[in-house]
Amino acid sequence: QVQLTESGGGLVQAGGSLRLSCAASGRTFNTYGMGWFRQATGKEREFVAFISRSDDSPYYGNPAKGRFAISNDNAKNTVYLQMNNLKPEDTAAYYCAALSGGSITLKSSYGYWGQGTQVTVSS
Repeated sequence: QVQLTESGGGLVQAGGSLRLSCAASGRTFNTYGMGWFRQATGKEREFVAFISRSDDSPYYGNPAKGRFAISNDNAKNTVYLQMNNLKPEDTAAYYCAALSGGSITLKSSYGYWGQGTQVTVSS
């Protein structure tokens, strides 16, 4: 089992920044990396970013390109999502997830999920 706990969400004005954290515990050695997804009210959960467990290579979905950065602190078993130049359309619940296998952009590839942290961007 893998337990994931997100933190760092909140209310921010457009153009501001937030850093989300995802602390992992348990059998993380059975996973291939960590991803971030987000889900706005009434919309599908969408892929934001992924970082590989083997070499810390980052991958970004369209919402994140050019504004977000994913990083990993192996000593703390924590993954971060630095979000800059936030826009009202970034408002969503953000979830971290541990990749069990398969495509990094598919929700079904992730076997473990955190409870989510809410990000609200005001205009």
